[in-house]
Amino acid sequence: MASLGPNNGTAAFQKHLDRGSRPTSKAEGVYNLPQELLSTLTTKHENQSILRADTPEAVSDKTDEVVLDHAVASTTSCTLCRVSYLNVQEQRSHVRSDHHRYNLKVQLRGGPTLDESQFAKAIGELDESISGSESSEAEDEEENDQLSALLKKQAKLSQVTDEDEAPSKKITSGRPPLFWLSSTRLPSNMSLGVYRALFSNAEQDEPRHLVETIKRKQLPPIMQPRANGNAPEAPSSPSPHVFMCMIGGGHFAAMLVSLAPEIHRRQGGIEDRQARVIAHKTFHRYTTRRKQGGSQSANDAAKGAAHSAGSSLRRYNEAALEKEIRDLLADWKQMIDEAELLFVRATGSTNRRILFSQYEGQVLRQNDPRLRGFPFSTRRATQSELMRCFKELTRVKVSQVDEAALAAAEAKQRDEVSKPSTPRPQQQKPKVSKEDEEAMLHTTQIQALIRRSKIPALMTYLSKNSIPTSFIFRPSDSQQNFRCPTPLHFAANLNSPSMVLALLTRTTADPTATNGEGRTPFELAGDRATRDAFRVARHELGESKWNWEATKVPSPISRDEANNRSERERKTAEEEETSRRKAEMDRLKKEEAASAAQRAAKKPAGRTLGSVEKTASEKREEEMRGMTPEMRMRLERERRARAAEERFRRMQGQ
Repeated sequence: MASLGPNNGTAAFQKHLDRGSRPTSKAEGVYNLPQELLSTLTTKHENQSILRADTPEAVSDKTDEVVLDHAVASTTSCTLCRVSYLNVQEQRSHVRSDHHRYNLKVQLRGGPTLDESQFAKAIGELDESISGSESSEAEDEEENDQLSALLKKQAKLSQVTDEDEAPSKKITSGRPPLFWLSSTRLPSNMSLGVYRALFSNAEQDEPRHLVETIKRKQLPPIMQPRANGNAPEAPSSPSPHVFMCMIGGGHFAAMLVSLAPEIHRRQGGIEDRQARVIAHKTFHRYTTRRKQGGSQSANDAAKGAAHSAGSSLRRYNEAALEKEIRDLLADWKQMIDEAELLFVRATGSTNRRILFSQYEGQVLRQNDPRLRGFPFSTRRATQSELMRCFKELTRVKVSQVDEAALAAAEAKQRDEVSKPSTPRPQQQKPKVSKEDEEAMLHTTQIQALIRRSKIPALMTYLSKNSIPTSFIFRPSDSQQNFRCPTPLHFAANLNSPSMVLALLTRTTADPTATNGEGRTPFELAGDRATRDAFRVARHELGESKWNWEATKVPSPISRDEANNRSERERKTAEEEETSRRKAEMDRLKKEEAASAAQRAAKKPAGRTLGSVEKTASEKREEEMRGMTPEMRMRLERERRARAAEERFRRMQGQ
């Protein structure tokens, strides 16, 4: 491209691009482009769109990016939200926005993400705005609740869709929000974008005459009055301007901004172009229910009127906010009627009713052809946010991509679409046969009877259902059935000697069967009584019945021997307990005798004059002084035992 002179506007524009930043309010905007650039502008066909239709942000000349699934994202782009930025500061601001947070939470839940236009449409269906990243801590909690409300709403919609089994429809973004232009003065891979919302409906329907429309919209800048008070001659007609307003969450902001920039001269003669604000106003009222979110009127319509002090205050503030907004619109009616375009963000039925419902002296109307929405996500309604939106709307977007990479990606995408899609085979659960279902039912019943030691009921169930003695519990891969695959294993593991003996002698259960660990039922027995039950069964069944060496069961014993040994062990235990108690009694007697002798030694020989003999309770208290509660209880039990023995002795003596 041929170089231009230093005073050439296109060269200045190209120099600004070479610095790696987008045109801002201080650079050329849509309404103040260099004449050399205007003379070479051409409209790009929609099929040659540089970016995705749902990507309103521009891409710098240093960001060689193709916004397709097969392209490599740059370091300053968000592949989740399909948005690209020129610097890290803007990317960090996007990461903290509601749009990015919403897509993160939706992706974790496995849902589809939304681009900026789809997200703006989704929040428009709520009663209150969820935006407002520049608020205080209390307001941030309110925004989180409202963001959760949007997530819950999307979850309910997806749940209803799944229940109805309705075919999912892909959300389309409609027409792209940007018109793309090219110029012979710029590199071939560089394109300029202008928001579609800046043009009237008739101008949008004729994109072939877009360049002529942009040329007609060019406005000369307005010079700032000089310090000496000699202002330049004012134009004969008022400069074209736009009206912008936002309302949501009790916040309202409105602004009238001139489309012609205002030139301010800095020190050294440097010209600084800034937006010229004709009028602005902001209101704020407490109308949103904290924690729960939503306006008070919406809550009253859904759940009935509340009677708390907070609800009354919110109702009053809603009425006051409505009156203030309508009074302001009435004061600005003439300027609003003369405005080129009306940009309004009013989310929720309550906010739209304040602006567009019919009332005396209505200013804004829903069917006004000048009415526009913001084609990007917005934050809380403030004056600074309105100025940011105005700059975003009026500045030129710059995109630089590799046309070859774009064509290759589109060709690859077309090839994948043309390929016949093969359905992915779904893993089907193995069907359970009728025999397995019956076996699992028997397993549940048998295990329940063994746990409760219901021997007669178990015998009846086995005989009635003709269950063989070699029955194996199902399913065999469960942890319990792996360790205890047979009823005999299960009874031995529960330490139930009577159930083990009944299974061995009455159902001829196999004691040689092993579980998944290679252990026999005898090896699972945890006490002596259960092990003796196996030995008694070996004695009653005989050595020829089973291979008892394989069962690990010791030598057989008869039932009487087992009972006698149990009786002997019981008597031995009782004798040991009796001897222990007797030894304890003797010890206590000796201790009491020693303590009595010690007290007698300390006691004087005769009673002194005026001394009072202690009562029995006082003596007991003195004896137990310094003892622990356990020692006192033991001494009290010993005293009661001696008193009882003394009474028996007296009764026998009579």
